[in-house]
Amino acid sequence: MTINILAKDMELTPAIRSYAEEKMQGLEKYLESIRHIDIEVGMADGHQHSGKIFMCKANVQIGGETILVEREADDLYKAIDKVKDHLRETITQWKKKMEERGKS
Repeated sequence: MTINILAKDMELTPAIRSYAEEKMQGLEKYLESIRHIDIEVGMADGHQHSGKIFMCKANVQIGGETILVEREADDLYKAIDKVKDHLRETITQWKKKMEERGKS
């Protein structure tokens, strides 16, 4: 699986890169046919008066379909975790749907 990570309005440190890659690699146990994930991490737009708000976006391609998930949190690691959790649920639902159709 290929994982591309892009940082927006912040530095992509080795710790952030490692954490994001580790979390997204864990999705393979739910569906082995994931080939490519694009991740964008950074500061969320439009929250100047709310303090620092971080965002994480993930774009996953599965079987000709694209799943896009975006989450925000007051901590970048929490935002990454939220995206991973939502992707896990979405992938599980997609896999179940494909099994019901007999395409698995």
